[in-house]
Amino acid sequence: MDRLETRELAYFVAVAEELHFGRAAERLGIAAPPLSRAIARLERRLGVRLFDRTSRRVSLTDAGRVFLADSRAALAAVDRAARRAGRSSRLTVAVRSGTAAGVLAELVEAFARAHPVELLFTTDQVGAVRGGAADVALLCASNDLAGFVTTDVAEELPVALVPVSHPFAARPAVSIADLRREDAFRTECPQLPLDEIVDRVAVGELLAVVGHGAVSRAGDAVVGVPVADCPPTRVVLARLAGNVSAEVKAFERTAKDVAARRSAMAATA
Repeated sequence: MDRLETRELAYFVAVAEELHFGRAAERLGIAAPPLSRAIARLERRLGVRLFDRTSRRVSLTDAGRVFLADSRAALAAVDRAARRAGRSSRLTVAVRSGTAAGVLAELVEAFARAHPVELLFTTDQVGAVRGGAADVALLCASNDLAGFVTTDVAEELPVALVPVSHPFAARPAVSIADLRREDAFRTECPQLPLDEIVDRVAVGELLAVVGHGAVSRAGDAVVGVPVADCPPTRVVLARLAGNVSAEVKAFERTAKDVAARRSAMAATA
């Protein structure tokens, strides 16, 4: 068998983590049909079935689960090798659109004075780092971060996104019980781009709780109402435990400096 390409491994990892060809294709920036064909070619080359597919669901086979662990390790090794060889000094940060927007801007601005930074906007920050597409991720601490080292960066206050015409829009705050009485409310915020979430809220299809940093992207048709009985969410910078590159460590130090400065400003406000 010819050697596999890193592109093929990245395609497989995306599908294995999303378990949905459409979402994986969106994450990779390609169309779903070519992705499906690429996975089928990969299975033929390997001589094993990696996924069980039905009209309703996609799941990993036993062979697929084994190959997923090896693929993640291989992609991470390629990324580390490229960095050690000096082919890339750019640090890539995976972030979901709207997450701690003010903190992100401050962090990138402070770090970019000495190092180039690239932002990778994705709804799967953990997968982007595990798969080698990003060096670090800015995300909520509620994610599954096994194998990661984290640095606290900020807290996000929870707000409910509601249409401007909704009765809740005029309230100073709402409760989770209030929201659960609404048919459009989703306990878990959908794994969709922020712009799509805002559009769905604007037309009344969705009510969702997000971090207050997303409100700046909500526009005129959507209002962010504080959720009184929902605790703040910790926003952290996360890296794989084995990634101790100079750029990543420097970014961690910058994150700690930014967090300390924001904490001091809040204490004196």
